[in-house]
Amino acid sequence: MKKLSVLLVLFVLLGAITFVNSQEIYFPERGDNWQTKPPSGLKVNADKLELAVNFAKENEYSESKDLRVAILNGFQREPFHYIAGPTKKRGGPAGVILKNGYIIAQWGDVNRVDMTFSVTKSYLSTVAGLALDEGLISDVSDKTGDYVWDRTFDGEHNSKITWAHLLNQSSDWSGELFGMKDWADRPPRDGGIDDWKNRKLNEPGTFFKYNDVRVNVLSYSLLQVWRKPLPQVLKEKIMDPIGASTTWRWFGYDHAWVNVDGLQMKSVTGGGHSGGGVFINTLDHARFGLLFMNNGNWNGKQLISENWIEQATTPSTANESYGYMWWLNKGPRKIEGVPEHVFNASGFGGNYIVVDQINNLVIVTRWLNPSKMGEMMKLVYDSLK
Repeated sequence: MKKLSVLLVLFVLLGAITFVNSQEIYFPERGDNWQTKPPSGLKVNADKLELAVNFAKENEYSESKDLRVAILNGFQREPFHYIAGPTKKRGGPAGVILKNGYIIAQWGDVNRVDMTFSVTKSYLSTVAGLALDEGLISDVSDKTGDYVWDRTFDGEHNSKITWAHLLNQSSDWSGELFGMKDWADRPPRDGGIDDWKNRKLNEPGTFFKYNDVRVNVLSYSLLQVWRKPLPQVLKEKIMDPIGASTTWRWFGYDHAWVNVDGLQMKSVTGGGHSGGGVFINTLDHARFGLLFMNNGNWNGKQLISENWIEQATTPSTANESYGYMWWLNKGPRKIEGVPEHVFNASGFGGNYIVVDQINNLVIVTRWLNPSKMGEMMKLVYDSLK
């Protein structure tokens, strides 16, 4: 009996410890009543944190607030580039910093819906992870052409491409999607159209190339697997459960309609450099970051598996700085003075969601000069010392 009593006490104590630990992270309910705490109450130096916030406000992205102009200027080297999807004039610098889920700093209009460009890729990656969790895709090492057999992955080269290659941007998929050619997206600095069109293809998995056409091939392929619009999947599986607002949208190109089981569905984009992508406010970004900070668990409910988050934030062979559409603080993109375990979603114009699972930290910035992001992050981390 005595042994049983001791075991019972230990069990109760373990349960109590688990309960206490589960309460350490605050999860905001739906709506605007997100709790704030003074930085000092969470062992953050308020004066140093204010330096980081002021730095973000003073170093605004310098291109036009008319994002049609900024997009055309930013990608003017691309042959045949044009804006094919929705755009929106942007607001000014905005951001929020969470510690243990509580807001310890914010600036700008955090409720304004803005374009977020390639931060969209991390949302797209999440939809892929959900497909793995639900068994719609058996393994990321599976060839995508075994699931999408409409000739998108025909040919000696394209037939080798796996889901993992698409997710870590090492597929070197060759072709045209919705009238956009892979070789025309972010072409090399040297050579011309003939060189780019006739280049030698790299073996899938061996060469990293940031390429929106191939990202959109992933989105198109996931549409074939889910057989319903990806924004609907994201809304039902992630955004509604984390209490996001109803103001976010996920767009595709105006002409990117696909027949799925006799229904016309939009194939959404994984970025916005030809328009489209996720349009969202800062606080909804922060909720998404908080979900990943807590390993896919939202207030006790596992929305996406820890295994997926581990896979998504593991360096790829082709680029140590890149996982499954999340940037990692390793390799050529490493920022000295920032912990190596930190990962982030990054988009054109200075849009970022930074996630630190060890320090229970989420940083969201909008329209920060991209060349200043490393310095801003170091200022935040200096406030934790």
